[in-house]
Amino acid sequence: MWDVHRVATTGSTNADVAAAARSGAAEGYAVVADHQSAGRGRLDRRWEAPPGTAVAMSFLLRPDDVPVVRWAWLPLLAGVAVVDAVAAAAGASAVLKWPNDVLLDGGKLCGILAERVETPARPAVVVGIGLNVTQTARQLPPGGVSLASYGTRADAVLDAVGDQLATRYAHWRAAGGEPHASGLADDYASRCDTVGRDVRAELPGGDAVTGRATGVDDAGRLLIAPAGGGDPIAVGAGDVVHLRPR
Repeated sequence: MWDVHRVATTGSTNADVAAAARSGAAEGYAVVADHQSAGRGRLDRRWEAPPGTAVAMSFLLRPDDVPVVRWAWLPLLAGVAVVDAVAAAAGASAVLKWPNDVLLDGGKLCGILAERVETPARPAVVVGIGLNVTQTARQLPPGGVSLASYGTRADAVLDAVGDQLATRYAHWRAAGGEPHASGLADDYASRCDTVGRDVRAELPGGDAVTGRATGVDDAGRLLIAPAGGGDPIAVGAGDVVHLRPR
């Protein structure tokens, strides 16, 4: 379903696809770059890798027949797609860290950024994926990992991500975005390394919640049972720190 536009370098693939969306691009428009000079992660954090060592890809989705409240599942859906893609393309057993990181061998392999875009026709969503492929340990940021030791090619990973994302998205959309009917809720839970851990969620306003991550609710929020007792708290945004090893 993807109309892929490949570029050697760009500022941000998400920005490129968002601009195309505002100009009327159809669902499925995608930009893939071997290098981003102004890549962004969640909370506007900078994301950059040496040219040719990572794949930055962004996809335009227009799920206008799905209630907007369920769009929060799209970055989680993309995470499941990436985990399955690196297993298929590289034989790597990655896991998810809520809300938008893919981890491998204890480090961050991939980040995901989903952004709503207002367009003249109707709102759209841009899903951006930045995946480390061939960086050496010296080229990676602290805590980062790549697929270098797995010997896979960037194009193989890209193709696998595109295939998995298209399939997952089609099932989710056919179910009206309902995470249980589409199977997404169970598949996400089985791949999420955050659920079942003691965590600290650092919230955007400066507060923090510490406790056991017990699951993800129907809105895609992380449920945390507070360490001091009480009802689970639903966290919709924030940085999550895993407090104990598996």
